[in-house]
Amino acid sequence: MNVLDRFLKYVSFDTQSDETSETCPSTAKQKLLGEHLAAELSQIGLQNAHMDEHGYVYAWLPATPGCEGVPCMGLIAHMDTSPSAPGKDIKARVYHYDGGDIPLSDTVTMKAKDYDSLKRCVGQDLVITDGTTLLGSDDKAGVAEIVTAMEYLAAHPELKHGRIAVGFTPDEEIGRGADRFDVKGFGAAVAYTVDGGELGELEYENFNAAGARVTIHGLNIHPGSAKDKMKNACLIAMEFNAMLPPAEIPAHTEGYEGFFHLQQMKGDETTAVLDYIVRDHDMEKFEGRKAQMECIAAYLNVKYGAGTVELDLKDQYYNMKAQIEPHMYLIHRAKAAFRKAGVEPKEVAIRGGTDGARLSYEGLPCPNLSTGGFNFHGPLEYIPVPALGKMVEVLVTLVQAEG
Repeated sequence: MNVLDRFLKYVSFDTQSDETSETCPSTAKQKLLGEHLAAELSQIGLQNAHMDEHGYVYAWLPATPGCEGVPCMGLIAHMDTSPSAPGKDIKARVYHYDGGDIPLSDTVTMKAKDYDSLKRCVGQDLVITDGTTLLGSDDKAGVAEIVTAMEYLAAHPELKHGRIAVGFTPDEEIGRGADRFDVKGFGAAVAYTVDGGELGELEYENFNAAGARVTIHGLNIHPGSAKDKMKNACLIAMEFNAMLPPAEIPAHTEGYEGFFHLQQMKGDETTAVLDYIVRDHDMEKFEGRKAQMECIAAYLNVKYGAGTVELDLKDQYYNMKAQIEPHMYLIHRAKAAFRKAGVEPKEVAIRGGTDGARLSYEGLPCPNLSTGGFNFHGPLEYIPVPALGKMVEVLVTLVQAEG
């Protein structure tokens, strides 16, 4: 099966994760794709292909004769899609792009003036949606590219390589993809995640990340007799948010600039809850951001009374750069594989994270490679068909034994 057909098959599975769930995987429907992938990996010739009880899929392609001593390399992608936009009943189609706006449906248009990336896609076939759901190239494109590369290598034993471990994870989009990943059982010395954006991107720096929940405890009294008595939790929540730097949000930052991002707010006069993510590439600045939130909470507790504001801060993952720098040959090797496929590599700092960030801290150095997609997590998501094919070429080259 070619990589395009495989990708279109995978996006037909609804695999959105759910951050409110306490199960693993967070949604049972992710296991439907996991079961399909385990069966497919076995069919194309990988060994020990299986899905474990937590929804993680593992398999490995044996080393070719004479390469048994080559250290095992891993390839990893995630099966789940973002809960930020609908992911069910995706109507994916191939659209030949000759420039200009793209009519996704009768009511939704992707305007060329709003997306500079389209200029680089003129003359290519694109996989698009109907503008009502996400596409799922984050990260089913990565899954399709890995499986197709493995199928090619299994059919071409003359291409020499060591053992290749393959892993597909659930729940990456809600920060849990590495929670129950079996690093020891995976058996790889090093690995790559295939979970990036535009073709050629190569990433080994990512945000340090934390989640923050701010719970405000107010006091509700009938508004007719509330003077000097009511503590409106919603207003105090608004005050908390207003004390954060207004320019340090995703809409006003780029590159290495960190941010505070308010994801969700709910409440009434009695109780209000704010959910944030906190991000920065620089560890000192990251710690400063968390301290800033703690100072605001402390100030409001002095102003309104002890216990008014509860702040629950939890670190999620850290910048993998420190773990990759001792293994920079992984970056040089990836660059060479891109160039052999006719793609100029570009080092990019991830404004987010991947499973590889946490796995790198668990002893599995794991930089990130592009998938080729654009506009992830929304209904204007798309991926050029040639990028899918190029990434298969890159992966086939990347895992071959050197020398």
